[in-house]
Amino acid sequence: MEVIASTRQQAASKRIRLRKAGGRFVLWVFLTAVLIFTLFPIVMALLGSFKTNAELNTGATFLPLHWNFSNYIKAWKEANFAVFTWNSLYMSFFSTVGTVVIASMAAYAVDRREFACKRLFLGLQAGTMFVAMGAIMLRPQFDVMVALHLNRSIWAVIILNISAHAFAFFILLGFMKGIPRDMDEAAKLDGAGFGYIYARIIMPLLLPGLGVTSLFAFRNAWNEYIMPLVFTMTQPKLQVLTVGLANLKYSPDGAQQSNLMLAGACLSMIPILIVYLLANKSFTQVNTGGIKG
Repeated sequence: MEVIASTRQQAASKRIRLRKAGGRFVLWVFLTAVLIFTLFPIVMALLGSFKTNAELNTGATFLPLHWNFSNYIKAWKEANFAVFTWNSLYMSFFSTVGTVVIASMAAYAVDRREFACKRLFLGLQAGTMFVAMGAIMLRPQFDVMVALHLNRSIWAVIILNISAHAFAFFILLGFMKGIPRDMDEAAKLDGAGFGYIYARIIMPLLLPGLGVTSLFAFRNAWNEYIMPLVFTMTQPKLQVLTVGLANLKYSPDGAQQSNLMLAGACLSMIPILIVYLLANKSFTQVNTGGIKG
């Protein structure tokens, strides 16, 4: 009987191992497929940026017949990359800083304070995320900036980017709920005020959430096209990189320059990759704040 029981136990253990191995195999197949579908457009864009325009449009080859590094030089010069890149960095930096500051203050107040119409405020924040107004909002936004005399400034785009901070608010609100309220109470016993607790205690513990939020805010601002196009249409020197890339589509003689557009798009990926590398640890960090005693 013991031998039979041992044999059954071994068989059951073998089936469990086989199921686990099968599950891992399916998981790896799925992740590999997702990776391929994610990287394939990037690889094609990178390879296309080294092809001639005729070679790219015919699509006859996967790899470039001749690696034309001059495409990047032409794209840099024709798109005025130095100026447009600076404008994009300027806009994205201040949009990110403003979004993080406003969203973190709002999340702190909502999580730590009770006030009238709190549920209404949360509902309005959620509504701005799920109700996409698109181009309908451009005219009233433009009218507001005209009234503020900012319609000819890149700060109009920065302010509007900051105002769309609902996604950052809810991300930081989730992180904020993970910070023990006991820390606030301990600080209050030592005489700390509401603002001091936010700046000196909450913000350092919120760094992982701030990193994630900053990455998303920077990416959204960097990829913004419609608003910079509208507000800088009469100010070419204030145009950002996304607008400048669109100008590469056609050469002065009207011919389409797909290879230069791809080269410019690949160049525009570099700042995003740098920001991602700087904020990468924020995706894996865990807020472990607590009170030692």
